[in-house]
Amino acid sequence: MAKREIAYTDHLDKVFEFMSTGGLLIVSKDKDGKANPMTIGWGTVGVIWRRPVFLALVRHSRYTFSCLEHTRDFTINVAPPEMKAIVEYCGSVSGRNHDKVAEKGLTLLRAEKVSSPLIQECVLHYECKVIHKHDLVPETLAREIIPQYYPADDFHRVYYGEILRAVAEERFRW
Repeated sequence: MAKREIAYTDHLDKVFEFMSTGGLLIVSKDKDGKANPMTIGWGTVGVIWRRPVFLALVRHSRYTFSCLEHTRDFTINVAPPEMKAIVEYCGSVSGRNHDKVAEKGLTLLRAEKVSSPLIQECVLHYECKVIHKHDLVPETLAREIIPQYYPADDFHRVYYGEILRAVAEERFRW
């Protein structure tokens, strides 16, 4: 299907809906250039420093963490409902031990603004350049969050990705 450039604010309601049901894949590349998709359920879109940004939270223990530290860019790929099994797989195995792209037959497309690729089978994409990152500070989190989300002290790093380009499938029914 053909993709066309859109405003980053187009379809945000659906992006958030798909994220809450686990339909987003963040893609970055490792030091050898291998693309690694990982399912994300925590993130948001906003404006910081007068720039459109996607904030993505990635734990230090994840393979994606090392990929992001290497590439300093990423793509966000919104998967349609029929990709649910693939999205679940990408969130359950590590790119350290698996080539998720090959194993699930995903097609990579060259992004225009960043080195990390897009996933053709997805319906909306953000191309993002990391403009800031910081680690969560456990002492500043609300007390009830830590036992629920960080029982093993595996805290996230927040990546601020400036959205340089957004594209979507022309015929996808939002």
